[in-house]
Amino acid sequence: MPGRKIRLTSGSSLIIIGTSLTNVPSKTIKVSTASKTKSHHHASRSAKASTATTVIHNDRENLSTIFSNKSKSSGDRRGIDDNHERGPTNSPFDLIEHSISGLGVLSSLPKPDSFDALQIGSDRLRTIIAALHCNIIVRKEDLVRNLDYAANVLEAVHQDEARRLMEEDDGALSEIEPDSVPNEVRDWLAMTFTRSMSTIKRRPSDKPKFKSVAQAIRAGIMVDRYLRRLSIDIKFKTINEWTFDVFSVNEFTNGQCLRYVGFELMQRYNLPNKLHISINALQNFLEQMESGYSKHRNPYHNLIHAADVLQTTYQIIYNSGLMNWLNDHELFAMFIAAIIHDFEHTGTSNNFHIQSRSDTALIYNDRAVLENHHVSAAFRLMRIDDYNILSEFSSDEFKNFRHLVIEMVLATDMSSHFTQLKTMKSLLSMPENIEKSKALALILHSADISHPGKPWTMHHAWTELLMEEYFKQGEKEKELGLPCSPLCDRDNTLVAESQIGFIQYIVEPSFVVMGDMLEKILKSFAAPDSELPSPSIPPKSAVSCSSPSLSPKSSNASNRHRDDQLENGNRRERKPSSMTTPIPRPTTVRRPWIEYLKENRERWIREADEEKRRRELKAIEEES
Repeated sequence: MPGRKIRLTSGSSLIIIGTSLTNVPSKTIKVSTASKTKSHHHASRSAKASTATTVIHNDRENLSTIFSNKSKSSGDRRGIDDNHERGPTNSPFDLIEHSISGLGVLSSLPKPDSFDALQIGSDRLRTIIAALHCNIIVRKEDLVRNLDYAANVLEAVHQDEARRLMEEDDGALSEIEPDSVPNEVRDWLAMTFTRSMSTIKRRPSDKPKFKSVAQAIRAGIMVDRYLRRLSIDIKFKTINEWTFDVFSVNEFTNGQCLRYVGFELMQRYNLPNKLHISINALQNFLEQMESGYSKHRNPYHNLIHAADVLQTTYQIIYNSGLMNWLNDHELFAMFIAAIIHDFEHTGTSNNFHIQSRSDTALIYNDRAVLENHHVSAAFRLMRIDDYNILSEFSSDEFKNFRHLVIEMVLATDMSSHFTQLKTMKSLLSMPENIEKSKALALILHSADISHPGKPWTMHHAWTELLMEEYFKQGEKEKELGLPCSPLCDRDNTLVAESQIGFIQYIVEPSFVVMGDMLEKILKSFAAPDSELPSPSIPPKSAVSCSSPSLSPKSSNASNRHRDDQLENGNRRERKPSSMTTPIPRPTTVRRPWIEYLKENRERWIREADEEKRRRELKAIEEES
């Protein structure tokens, strides 16, 4: 049997089959007794001595590449070349067998995170590789223990390197002052981190090493995120205010303002923790919301509008102190209803769907077509595990949550506007308390049409976007041979006059009724803050504890409606959290929208006069 060397070690569980590393096929030979092994072994040597010598020489050459980096300081100090010089009896298989015998000794090995462990782990891996090449069977227990040791060494190296890189990056970031960072921060980082830390300049012919370039890119990304987070935090400082600029936040968040505003408000009141909502599911849900709002690329009914309505809804209940009237599930339902209220909006009105006999209109029988779709699509999404933010809700909690969300979203249908106001006016004249679902529905509906009550720059921007969406619907109606809906004719619509009527007959009456409703609710539970349960006020024992949040400023945000609220540009005096004297709750609601509604209406009146003069001049020119 040329090219084979068979050896059985008595008392060992190893069956060692020595073969050359050439392409000669290997065969496992079972030997029943030591005498058979010995006679067969001597027969092979005597018959094929020259061939065996050649095979051993080939083994030495092939195994030398495997053991080329094997430490000379390890337990086996004999190299393959030295082994060969001592004679044919000390073959490469003797060296491998000797190394394999050391695999069973692990008690004296250094710790995986030590420097010596790197070389020892490498030596043992090379021993295992050599044994596999030579079809030498290693005990399973020794193989598993040594591979586990080598894996632990690699993990320790990785952790040490990651820690070192993070320390380097943190050290660089800690020296950056937010106000002192120039716009060219990326160029500065690339220039700084891609050269040697020494003062020696790199020659023009030298290329930067991959490690230094990767470090620069990594540091650049971290700084970019850090600065972006600072910018967003600055914008979120005004999230409690009526004049919150959602357009600016959307710009800073790269068109992702809905997820940022939504997550920020959820975390301010620690709702994921309180309601056992999966953070991953919440993030996935918000991302999918943004995707749905971007589906039809609407100028107005998009994710920016959803974020604006969400923040406005929050500001109304925050500013009025209505947080103390809601429990955690109701507050969460309020936020979710605002987030989904125009989900997958088509950029066309309910009347367009009805007149065009769309599939959506057929599904919902021409009744609140889009509003029904918004709710249905959102709840279908929540049935998927990755987006299920209600997985930990009990049956009753889910039922109440769904009821509130449906009531609020369906109330945004403009066809029910006057009925809704009439119902609420009737409730205001009665001594009974107002039902929560009706109150929250009016708040969301008012927030949905609130932009005329915002500063002119924001209101005018929203108006232009809305009119563009109307005009696009008018173009679709003309293509389908349908009559053009009101305000949808690009050539004949009087924008200024339409906004005057919208403010005077729709928005202003809605906010008057809503403000009166808020004051009635406040009077119904006028009591010291300390006696009222609220999702916005943590227990006294937890006041000093910070809840998980998106930004460092939001850990104590749940107390801001009580002691950190802005009134007419002046900050209310901060009350100490240890104060024992009851604080009387205000029963009047500050109405910042009144001033803006008045200013914007007057502005549109001037715009209407200008439009009228332009039309008259155009008519005179056409006649002449």
